[in-house]
Amino acid sequence: MTVRVRCAEAADEPVWERFVQQCPQATFFHRFGWKRVLEGALRHRCHFLLAEEHGAVVGVLPLAEVRSRLFGYKLAGLPFCVYGGIASAHEQAAGVLRREAEALAVRLGVDALELRNCASSDSGWPVKELYYTFRKPITSDNDANLKAIPNRQRAMIRKGIQEGLEGEEVEGTQRLYRVYAESVRNLGTPVFSRRYLDALRAEFAGDCRVLMIRQSDEDVAGVMSFYFRNEVLPYYGGSIARARSIRGCNHFMYWDLMRRSAEEGVTLYDFGRSKRDTGPFDFKKNWGFEPQPLPYEYFLVNSDQVPDVNPSNPKYRLLVNAWQRLPLPVANLLGPPLARSLG
Repeated sequence: MTVRVRCAEAADEPVWERFVQQCPQATFFHRFGWKRVLEGALRHRCHFLLAEEHGAVVGVLPLAEVRSRLFGYKLAGLPFCVYGGIASAHEQAAGVLRREAEALAVRLGVDALELRNCASSDSGWPVKELYYTFRKPITSDNDANLKAIPNRQRAMIRKGIQEGLEGEEVEGTQRLYRVYAESVRNLGTPVFSRRYLDALRAEFAGDCRVLMIRQSDEDVAGVMSFYFRNEVLPYYGGSIARARSIRGCNHFMYWDLMRRSAEEGVTLYDFGRSKRDTGPFDFKKNWGFEPQPLPYEYFLVNSDQVPDVNPSNPKYRLLVNAWQRLPLPVANLLGPPLARSLG
């Protein structure tokens, strides 16, 4: 066997990053900076596996442990990320990385190892068919991009313009956090700490940007987006409760991001993942994006079934309902310790 796998060290970052930038299977979530973010801001232990052949990098697999009394103990590639799994130059490298990940999961004694694949593999592991992603090319012609959006959604974008909404790129996360924290509380989800958003902004700099949407002098919506190669991915975003009375608020936000990105030469708009049969799933599909399944796969160690940690699980329904009723300051205080355990 000519392929060898080891845990990457800080000195490996340049070769890791070069491989990720050129490997078609790699995503923004394979970048080495996630190791510093997850370990520093969320205190999760990482294992970034590096496959080498004759001294050259031929594969990577970023993994991190997430321990929780409420949600269990897992090893995931990569938690808090919508994509992940093995990125490799060839099948032999992929196989060696997979076997090393299995052995690591057994040594750690986790409940399960989760790989957040973009494409199916022949591993034979159980697969969770829950999430879909939405990706579509865009061009430098924003009139063409707008016409590619179905009539009803295009009308909502125009209503947002008529409402006087304006977009503004900002440097820090303070304004975004106020909007985002209110939005996720209203959905019944614990909010991350602002420290985590600050860590992302600092780590990835120009590849992690914040767009705020204002009406008059008030921030009504905002989104943090990731840029990778020729793609843009709106990731952490939301709107305040009052935005529900503003016609086309969220439509305008995602259009303004698309417009700005196209003008910078971005050629692919990634709407991210959503669970099937949900409002966000329908929202993205109605924009003319074709849903593509994300075949997350699981190597079960101490669990006899695929984990199901998501707000749609009836097991967590009471918690979601209770969270929606919390005063915002209380939700912001209690949320971060829970959010860091969700993965």
